[in-house]
Amino acid sequence: MSSWDLKEKRALITGGTKGIGKAIVNEFLGLGAEVVFTARHAAEVAAVEREFRQMGFPVYGVVADVALDPDRKKLLEWINQQWGLLDVLVNNAGMNIRKRVADYTEAEYRQVLEVDLIGAFELCRTLQSLLQQGHSASVVNISSVAGSFDLFTGAPYGMAKAGLIQLSRHLAVEWARFPIRVNTVSPWFTETPLVERTLADARNSEAILSSTPLRRVAQPSEVAAAVAFLAMDKASYITGHNLSVDGGATSGLL
Repeated sequence: MSSWDLKEKRALITGGTKGIGKAIVNEFLGLGAEVVFTARHAAEVAAVEREFRQMGFPVYGVVADVALDPDRKKLLEWINQQWGLLDVLVNNAGMNIRKRVADYTEAEYRQVLEVDLIGAFELCRTLQSLLQQGHSASVVNISSVAGSFDLFTGAPYGMAKAGLIQLSRHLAVEWARFPIRVNTVSPWFTETPLVERTLADARNSEAILSSTPLRRVAQPSEVAAAVAFLAMDKASYITGHNLSVDGGATSGLL
């Protein structure tokens, strides 16, 4: 019988030094997983790795940009050498540039798409063979309610997050024979550095809260709990699903 934990699971979590990503690292480690996480800035990676290691957790930080092919190959080599397999992949790395459509430069909108969508797509392809060697392997892609509804987050961000939802649906079918489960978690507004300025604006904050039945934004740990559940063997019959962690917001938007 499977249990409510992630013991003996080996997981890669991208964008793991702050916000939702760091909360996912913390949740996975607390549930018994061995974790490697990534971020682009060496100092941040070192600081977070040191923080968790001081608590006695089996955690490793790798400096990597998921939008760059050499960095994705570096992750493949690291996991292959250290573990030889991968049980869980969490594609969490993301960024945003908020502008009107006509105001984006090509470099700006391509950057959002490369980090938020293409990087996850390529990392799935790169690590497929290691996931096939994993034990009840699972992929969880971190999308957003902005992938299903327009939240004035900027078109490229919404496009990328919608793409992640569809990528998960497709891979859930294509990879079921291996078997590898693939799901999506779509947070509503969450207290993270990415939305700090948005929440600091009183008008924005009130509009968000008034659209949320629970009358508050999410904490990163609440999103992390949903990701951990989908990664567990307890979720063994759940694949191709998009789980909204939204305080009831999408029930009111529908």
